[in-house]
Amino acid sequence: MTPRSKETHYSGRAGWLRAAVLGANDGIISTSSLLLGIAAAHSAHGNIMVAGTAGLVAGAMSMAAGEYVSVHSQADIEQADLKRERAELKADDAGEHRELAEIYVARGLERALARQVADQLMAHDALGAHARDELGLSEANRSRPIQAALASAATFACGAALPLLVAAIAPAANLIPYIAGTSIVCLALLGGLAAGAGGADVLTGVRRVTFWGALAMATTAGIGALFGTFA
Repeated sequence: MTPRSKETHYSGRAGWLRAAVLGANDGIISTSSLLLGIAAAHSAHGNIMVAGTAGLVAGAMSMAAGEYVSVHSQADIEQADLKRERAELKADDAGEHRELAEIYVARGLERALARQVADQLMAHDALGAHARDELGLSEANRSRPIQAALASAATFACGAALPLLVAAIAPAANLIPYIAGTSIVCLALLGGLAAGAGGADVLTGVRRVTFWGALAMATTAGIGALFGTFA
């Protein structure tokens, strides 16, 4: 009989998908909103490009730093839990066997079978068994600070580059509708791709991302137009 191939689950994508979607989404929204606000204030095209480029660089660095600090804090908590679990295993091995068995009993196993399962799993990898079944930690959901930071920075830069490119090539007289239109389209595509990759409803993802993106751009453009009127 041919062995079954290893199944791929959506939960295994959660870490990098969250960081990537957040980065790209923030890159498009923040940069397009910045460009629209400055354009609505009747700024010169060169000033618009300088502000957009600065926003791309600053935003990418901010996303990388924020993700690294946030995810590293989660990793520190995980490591602290594992350190405590190692100490408990060393101090009271029998008690840890009983604790693990009780977890399996609560999940529906008969007590004798639960003890047998706990004994075999702890003989194979005691810390791994407690990390997975007591703490809820696994390789799929383990915190990866560097991966999250790089994914956020790279995807933010890619997202921010889209409205910036449009601002560079679009006619100055139609800059606002070009930036707003292409940004909405890109956000819709991003929302659909992210939802599809995560196994969620695509249309829901599209509506959610485009609504908040359009709201952010409209608000910023309105503020820019208001200040431009009084400038």
